[in-house]
Amino acid sequence: MPGIFRFTFGPWNIHEGADPFGPAVRDSVPFNRKLALYKKLGFDGVQFHDDDAVPDMHALTPTQIVRRAKAVRTRLQGHGLQAEFVAPRLWEDPRTVDGGYTSNDATCRQYAIERSKRAIDIAETLGTDLIVLWLAREGTIVREAKDSKKAVEQLVFALNEMLAYHPRVRFAIEPKPNEPMDQAYIPTTGHAIALGHLTADPTRVGVNIESAHAILAGLDPSDEMGFALAHKKLWSVHLNDQNGLKFDEDKTFGAVDLRRALNQVRVLDTHGYGANGEFVGLDVKAMRTQKAAAATKHLSNSRAMFLRLLDVSRRLDDGKINACIRKRDYEDLELHVLAALMGG
Repeated sequence: MPGIFRFTFGPWNIHEGADPFGPAVRDSVPFNRKLALYKKLGFDGVQFHDDDAVPDMHALTPTQIVRRAKAVRTRLQGHGLQAEFVAPRLWEDPRTVDGGYTSNDATCRQYAIERSKRAIDIAETLGTDLIVLWLAREGTIVREAKDSKKAVEQLVFALNEMLAYHPRVRFAIEPKPNEPMDQAYIPTTGHAIALGHLTADPTRVGVNIESAHAILAGLDPSDEMGFALAHKKLWSVHLNDQNGLKFDEDKTFGAVDLRRALNQVRVLDTHGYGANGEFVGLDVKAMRTQKAAAATKHLSNSRAMFLRLLDVSRRLDDGKINACIRKRDYEDLELHVLAALMGG
């Protein structure tokens, strides 16, 4: 069965253009105006951090948080959109400067778990059963500051607390090898899936694979996706592109390496991604140089690139490919793929 592809992005992907070396260069776009752009750009769903849905949630009671989330769900329905997932934004709070679930301070670890439970409340209210966990500060800057075995056990404890809190919610771990930490504890898809197997309910722990994060680990994103698909654990993807092993660039999908992008599209399509309701998520940044009127092109361009590469993939001659494989003539196979990418 071929893939079924619906697209999402998060409101943070329409942004002001600030970076570590300079201030904002574009005006903020109000959340409701962002929602009005989704369908126009060809997107069906919205990715959320918890405080995208409920700003200033730290000042609200759990009841107030749910009430605010209900109002957001009404807005989504008004725009014909659905929530893909909710992710607890743990990395920006002062209490998580040393990590959330793996902080050396027990009160900070408890804060991270309680904040995550509020994210689960928001997800249920918005109508999604998926929580994405980007373990941003769960790692070390100084290796001797933490015990890696103990840290894994702390991550398992946190996941078990969340699994017990809600009987149906699923957790997709988003692995990344570095940034903002020097070294992360769960750097790859294999680590994420293995972590899930240590929990009380591995059936509810899967992965969200981001292209750039796999590249930063020196890995090919399509291989990471294939690994997760083999385990039936690929519950979301964040497609983008990355120019080498540097900071996380979140470039337009296919902007750096068309062949690498083609293989991501191909593995998803070949193995029926989306048939169980999964979305194709984008996590792409507008170039800092873009003027405000053109600061959503990175989103529509990424979606367009996915669909064009999908067409390329489906037009590849399977008979020729299989013949090359039988003859072990990988030079001809490579040329066939390159020619297809060049329109030949």
